[in-house]
Amino acid sequence: MNETTATFEELLERDGRLVYTNRGVSMMPLLRQGRDLMIIEKKGPQRCKNLEAVLFRRPGPEGAYVLHRILKVNEDGTYWIVGDNCISGETVAEGQILGILTGVIRDTKPLNFASLPYRLYVNTWCRWYPVRFFLLRLRGYLGACKRKLLSIIQGS
Repeated sequence: MNETTATFEELLERDGRLVYTNRGVSMMPLLRQGRDLMIIEKKGPQRCKNLEAVLFRRPGPEGAYVLHRILKVNEDGTYWIVGDNCISGETVAEGQILGILTGVIRDTKPLNFASLPYRLYVNTWCRWYPVRFFLLRLRGYLGACKRKLLSIIQGS
């Protein structure tokens, strides 16, 4: 198997873990695009837990790999998953989940998932989704107002 053509599934099956630089901004501020390394362990037979960040693959032949956080374990056994920097979420089946984020390396230093700052982050920003939803919407609205105001000022 060639490293450049192996799928994440194949790498997780072979090595039991995947170390990869993230792409995208959906997990900010936890993960910085192109800078932080994610350590993802292959998912075992156990059920995933609320607030775990998991790697899954969207359905379809060209299904994207996505790392988002579980915000709710549904009664039917599926998970409601949202990126830490996202407003909308999606429902993911158990079989779509490939691995669990177990570590992050930032500037050559591992983030401590047991540390107080990380636990505060997860238990405020992630757990309080309705507050986050409001704040992200407000940020988008204020950004649009700022752009509009700048265009008016520059147009004068």
